[in-house]
Amino acid sequence: MTESHLPDDTDDVVARVLASADSKAAGYSLFRSGSAQALQAESGPSHDDEGHDGVQQDREDRNALRRVPSLSTELEDVTEVEYRQLRLENVVLIGLYTHGTVADAENSMRELAALAETAGATVLDGLMQRRAKPDASTYLGKGKAEEVAGIVKAMSADTVIADTELAPSQRRALEDVVKVKVIDRTAVILDIFSQHAKSREGKAQVELAQLEYLLPRLRGWGDSMSRQAGGQVGGAGAGMGSRGPGETKIELDRRRIHTRMSRLRKQILEMKPAREAKRANRKRNAVPSVAIVGYTNAGKSSLLNRITRAGVLVDNSLFATLDATVRKSTTADGLLYTLTDTVGFVRNLPHQLVEAFRSTLEEVADANVIVHVVDGSHPDPASQLATVREVIAEVGAREIPEVVVFNKSDLISDDDGLVLRGLWPKGIFVSARTGEGIEELLATISDLLPRPSIRLELLIPYERGDLIAVLHDQGTVLSTEYAETGTRVTALVTDEIRALFEPFAVPPAVTG
Repeated sequence: MTESHLPDDTDDVVARVLASADSKAAGYSLFRSGSAQALQAESGPSHDDEGHDGVQQDREDRNALRRVPSLSTELEDVTEVEYRQLRLENVVLIGLYTHGTVADAENSMRELAALAETAGATVLDGLMQRRAKPDASTYLGKGKAEEVAGIVKAMSADTVIADTELAPSQRRALEDVVKVKVIDRTAVILDIFSQHAKSREGKAQVELAQLEYLLPRLRGWGDSMSRQAGGQVGGAGAGMGSRGPGETKIELDRRRIHTRMSRLRKQILEMKPAREAKRANRKRNAVPSVAIVGYTNAGKSSLLNRITRAGVLVDNSLFATLDATVRKSTTADGLLYTLTDTVGFVRNLPHQLVEAFRSTLEEVADANVIVHVVDGSHPDPASQLATVREVIAEVGAREIPEVVVFNKSDLISDDDGLVLRGLWPKGIFVSARTGEGIEELLATISDLLPRPSIRLELLIPYERGDLIAVLHDQGTVLSTEYAETGTRVTALVTDEIRALFEPFAVPPAVTG
């Protein structure tokens, strides 16, 4: 290991470092230590100072989960992964790209570093390789795998994270070479979701996704997992009478996992009526819905707090919020609608999570308007747009009106602003931190919301003042007069609440 391979805290976070001309020729790049560029540095006044985020009641609990460095690596003492103790991990990143540019591959590696840091690890270094296709055995190839083993040993790392989903055989073969634990991008995302899930439904969804990921990756351990045979072919030559029941332990584990998955699916299904009842109540009352979707850490929760002061947890980390949060708001002309903050997306989002969180994503499919939040300061906003739209299409929400919002406009330079304009000319530039562009966004949402269109002439008795309130909340009151027998109202209503007012409808001539 050369001197240039050692971490340098003064260098940029995960910025690519060309170690030498030999490294360039070898087709790989090393990364320096630091914090991931996918997470912005804190700058300017916090949201809490201005009160836009409401009371951040969950922040103290979330910070209590932060892991701190404690034990040094046990690599020299314990070589088997199964015996290593749980603690803050020092990790080395690996990745390869078969197509695209170096910049695309670097952005993916930066995002992987941000995921690792959010999960509670310290990124020491990384290796990125250009290759026609992944090696079927060790993912990187035998030579590069041995090189990673040298980096791990020199830096006293104890985990290697691959920027893809590894096959179980690739993971085992790579662990045999590098002698430390090897996990993939999917495992890191699942770990983050497991840490951040709070609601009963969210925990069940994450556990289901974890079990689906774990099932094909169960590993045997010594003789307790090996099939026993009778006669002279016994594993230890034990002879007759030694035929056992087979791979009892691993089969038992598989059976327990299948049983637990069935139970979790049943629990999630049982929670569905409660969600549908809440949603049906909003539909019955003709309350339009606006869903806020976007890439993780794009600022969805900050935007929701800026509009409604909801107090949803805001944190400079990936997947800070998982559970859908619904808050009400009103347009400038008094129309009531709901704003829903949804789970963030990420490139190569594990299929297990998309399936497990489909119940949460139903809020997107049932929305009247989708507010698509993009981090305008991100190095690759085009990939954010494409990734989120893939998931939107997958849940059947492609036809819903979409408002593209470029958030963090206070961090966007003029040149980058021109690029974003070219990417989506109708996009709205906002800043949840400063409030810039919020009024334009609210006006756009107001224009896209469905409006009452059925005109009714009503004579409502004075003792039914509750109906007047419904008209103001969910309809449009055109005129109001007070007569001896009640209130004469001309209003526009939706088809959903029309039946509520038909008993009080009168011909126009009577009210005239």
